[in-house]
Amino acid sequence: MSRFSEIVLDHAVRPRNWGKLDSPERVGVSGVPGQGKYLVFYLMTDGKKITKVGFQCHGCGATIAAGSVLAEMVVGLQISECLSITGEQLLTALGGLPADKRHAAGFALKALQGALTSTT
Repeated sequence: MSRFSEIVLDHAVRPRNWGKLDSPERVGVSGVPGQGKYLVFYLMTDGKKITKVGFQCHGCGATIAAGSVLAEMVVGLQISECLSITGEQLLTALGGLPADKRHAAGFALKALQGALTSTT
């Protein structure tokens, strides 16, 4: 039996919304690209809702899966709704993570929140 859910395994191998968006309106980063683990969210909005998401990251499968699942979660949501997503909600959407990998949810949320509160 794997220590990861089928959701995590699927998203780690086949991440959704992978890649940088052309001319994103908002960008948020967790970690430091080129210096270990990082995750970057690129967002497009219609002013109130998230219309398109892209992400790039370097890290373990749990980090990749957290970014991928979170990217799917936020498309179509109001910016205010996205700001209220909790680590527990993301962990539930992932089907859970082992205790030593739970930090991946917070890491992804930090990048999303950075993107939601900034503009490029």
